[in-house]
Amino acid sequence: MTDQLDAAFAALSDPTRRDLVARLAIGDATVGELAAPYDMTIQAISKHLNVLAAAGLVTKRPQAQRRLVHLEADALRRLTDWVEHYAGLAEQRYSRLENVLASLAEAAPEEGNPS
Repeated sequence: MTDQLDAAFAALSDPTRRDLVARLAIGDATVGELAAPYDMTIQAISKHLNVLAAAGLVTKRPQAQRRLVHLEADALRRLTDWVEHYAGLAEQRYSRLENVLASLAEAAPEEGNPS
């Protein structure tokens, strides 16, 4: 699982690949369709897609004479689950800290009022 996460996060470290993922979230597309808005060759886009595919984030499947690139939602869900797990742990830690600070504030004597 760690290797999959490492590969996925590494693949998503590039802004072009993140943009490709965002575009594929809307729907499947061919490499040519994905390459159209970029000022780079189809081969360059194919290399980006190969990195995403190696990370398990996209797959290519034939449809008639075309090969469609498909975003794998389960792979994104694994990333989201990982992030949410650690975000939850951080939130718990901050909540405990807030509780400690609140109890210290309640226990401290008021300023100007000696106890």
